[in-house]
Amino acid sequence: MPTPDPAPSASGATAEAEALHDLVLRSLDDDQAQDVVSIPLTGKSNIADHMVIASGRSTRQVASMAQKLQERIKQDLGRHVRVEGLPVADWVLIDADDVIVHIFRPEVRSFYNLERMWGFEEQAAPATAAR
Repeated sequence: MPTPDPAPSASGATAEAEALHDLVLRSLDDDQAQDVVSIPLTGKSNIADHMVIASGRSTRQVASMAQKLQERIKQDLGRHVRVEGLPVADWVLIDADDVIVHIFRPEVRSFYNLERMWGFEEQAAPATAAR
């Protein structure tokens, strides 16, 4: 008999997706990411439940945050994630299925302006992790 899908939260995302989202926000906060924004995608796109966008001060910090996030997701949730852009670390994309994370250097983030592209520039509030 198949296992039922986890119940969606009030936002429509599953409890597992929300736990992943919280882990992402905590990890970025712990690593001193700048200008963290979380864009809810539930009901707007089927690529993920959340998109998180953050900045690091340098390529070294961007790479470090991405590597630590990848390790924390694997250790805490047992999930493997796909990572793109790590060697250059101007823009690292972490695809964790339910949550897509973009970590940029500030100049690169400003150039691509994903918040505006997704139409959430004004609506997206800085994300805060519950401690």
